[in-house]
Parts: sequence; C-alpha cells; structure tokens
Amino acid sequence: MSQPPPDECANCGTAIPPGARACPECGADERSGWREQSPYDGLDLPDEAWAEHETHADGTPPRRVNGLAWHWWLVAVLLIVLLALGAVRFF
Repeated sequence: MSQPPPDECANCGTAIPPGARACPECGADERSGWREQSPYDGLDLPDEAWAEHETHADGTPPRRVNGLAWHWWLVAVLLIVLLALGAVRFF
C-alpha cells in the first residue's frame, strides 16, 4: 500500500495536494520515499551556490548571446567551418 504524501515536499518545499502521486514542482514521489528531510539538508552550501545569475569577481555579469556564453558560440562557429572545409575537400 502506498504512503500518503506529506503536506510539504521535503525536497523543494512546495505544498503537495492531498492524493498527489508526486510533487507538482520537483517530481519527488513515494519511490523516493517522501522523505521528511532532503538528503542535501546537511551540506551547508553557501548562498552563492543558489545564485540565479552568475557574476565575475568584479560583480559584472558574463557576456551572453541568446543565453549562452560567447565562447560556446565561437566553438560552434569554428566547428561548422571545420565541417564545411572537410566536406569541400571530400568532394
């Protein structure tokens, strides 16, 4: 027989409706044990670990293009150029 869900999810803190089979926010369910405590509760992570926006040491935000750091765009463009050059040499 399945355990009834707790009033509040131990994983994310969201209120769980009665009779729910999983947390509507994070998906924790009875297979994860409807834990009274999250396994991460005792880690004492610094508040910066949960920061939504990254910043450099001087407090400025990193440069991003459409949500990705600029260097990943550079890597993608270089790979496309290399693939195109390889395709041209193949024919």
